[in-house]
Amino acid sequence: MLLDTDPKIKNITAVQLVKVTYPLVIAKTEEGEFVKVKLSDEQLQDPLFWDTLKNIRRSQLWVPLGRHFHQLLSNDWLMPAAQ
Repeated sequence: MLLDTDPKIKNITAVQLVKVTYPLVIAKTEEGEFVKVKLSDEQLQDPLFWDTLKNIRRSQLWVPLGRHFHQLLSNDWLMPAAQ
């Protein structure tokens, strides 16, 4: 479970990928809800992206997903450095 209390991270939820079949990706949240992951046109056309998603699903890793738009986050759990 994501324990960070920083308000900027409230829009991120942890998910496990449960189905990866072109062009569909289904994820399961920590609360047990199933969501359809929204993919960009670039992601849909990228074979390396699909291989990576399949490996993530097979490994049962938790990945960050934006709560509002249901998009995978490219920067993982990292927050921008404070300046």
